[in-house]
Amino acid sequence: MAESWSAALAAALRVVRAPLDGVLPELSAVLSALVPHEGLVLFTGDCLLMSPLLVHGIDGVSADEVSRLVPLVAVDRPWFGPFTLAGVERPVLAVAVKPPKTTGGLLAVVTTGTGPPEPDVREIVTRLVELTTAHLADRVSHAEPHDVTGPSVTAVEDLADAHAATLTSLLGVLRSRRLDDAAARRVAVQLAVPALLEARAGGERDLGEEEAGRAFDALTEKLSLLTRYHDLTLESAGPDQRGRPLPYEVARTARSVVRGAVLAMLQQGGLSRVRLSWEVADSLLRVTVRDDGPGSLAADALSVHRLRDRVAVLGGTLGVDAVPGWGTTITADLPFGPVRPQPPGPLDTLNPRERDVLHHLALGHRNRMIATRLGISENTVKFHVANILGKLGVSSRGEAAALAHGRIP
Repeated sequence: MAESWSAALAAALRVVRAPLDGVLPELSAVLSALVPHEGLVLFTGDCLLMSPLLVHGIDGVSADEVSRLVPLVAVDRPWFGPFTLAGVERPVLAVAVKPPKTTGGLLAVVTTGTGPPEPDVREIVTRLVELTTAHLADRVSHAEPHDVTGPSVTAVEDLADAHAATLTSLLGVLRSRRLDDAAARRVAVQLAVPALLEARAGGERDLGEEEAGRAFDALTEKLSLLTRYHDLTLESAGPDQRGRPLPYEVARTARSVVRGAVLAMLQQGGLSRVRLSWEVADSLLRVTVRDDGPGSLAADALSVHRLRDRVAVLGGTLGVDAVPGWGTTITADLPFGPVRPQPPGPLDTLNPRERDVLHHLALGHRNRMIATRLGISENTVKFHVANILGKLGVSSRGEAAALAHGRIP
């Protein structure tokens, strides 16, 4: 038993001690005894110093192929089956993980065995992938320069989402059968130039507040570029209170959630329609994105975890309702801010004993009865009454009693 634990810890140490470009080869060596394989593909959103797509042992794997694998794999629920990587259908064991304070990761193991790995083997692979993903995120966070005046984590995530949306739009243009080569190049430039200018400007600027209607219109305009060449109809229902000011962080998070939701839905394939709506309530903005796709987007998919983390920054909630054969609905509630406590009223300034005395004043009791009921002297009652009148800013017992009615239990 001790020897097996020692071997397992030694294997984990080899992975975490490897340089960044050696993590995947070392992980492959560790996994070879558990899952015979010809190659690994690791996708992580935390590694900003190098490509988020790391490949070992296989040539020609594309990010587009991996993006189609992501929605098939739920966090901590390994998936096994045939999947096309590098243009060839292969047996793949895929594991998605989401360690705390990371954007998560997905590992695809191209197996060479004759059947699916046993459940205990899948569990070990999952834990190793979780360790590797957390380790990469930690290594990158220490390797990257930290500037207190630089962009926030959420700003970086928003830029990453915007880049993903731009690339998806460009892929849609280049694959479109409605455009010839010259037209496709022209449209691609029209999409890429504004995105490049926005990226160089550092993304969105904090405007303090945005009108709900304008924020929604800006979102739908950008989404139309994303969906136009994917043979996808975009329907939108804007907020009724178009002039209602939204806190900037709420508006930005709403745009990020919608963009991420549409990208996650597109990864399912088989969509023809997406409907977007914003509803402004007294204390929150409700964002709803609905598609008519296969309904295969799991509530614990990696992309959903990332959306949920983004919403949680504002104290909001996000839910996924996927019905096979009917479509998926993603709903996010974004509060406008923390609940502000009501300012203290005059009665809140009284201490417990003074509140007891005021209670009896409200019942019309005289000092002697109050003293008897509370077990104190009449002089003490007079002292408390004087303090009550001063704190409430009134001049008589009757005024104090009037304030107390309905307030003292």
